[in-house]
Amino acid sequence: MAVPKKRTGRSKRNKRRSHLGRRRVALHACPRCGQPVPGHTACPNCGTYRGREVIDVLRKLDKKERKVKEKELTQQEQTRAV
Repeated sequence: MAVPKKRTGRSKRNKRRSHLGRRRVALHACPRCGQPVPGHTACPNCGTYRGREVIDVLRKLDKKERKVKEKELTQQEQTRAV
């Protein structure tokens, strides 16, 4: 069984791990609603991806919430168009 001959020091260990840091996720504005969305991801607010609706966001909501959400989305679209 392979065993290291000497213990690796803190400096050597940390230099080796210098590339293992996490990167920040680049967020872009959704073209339809303007919400920040990670790249290559469907918008959780309006359910669109690359200009097409891929997620039916309103399906999970009950009637009152659905009306409020529809109204909110139409207002966002109108403000983006102007």
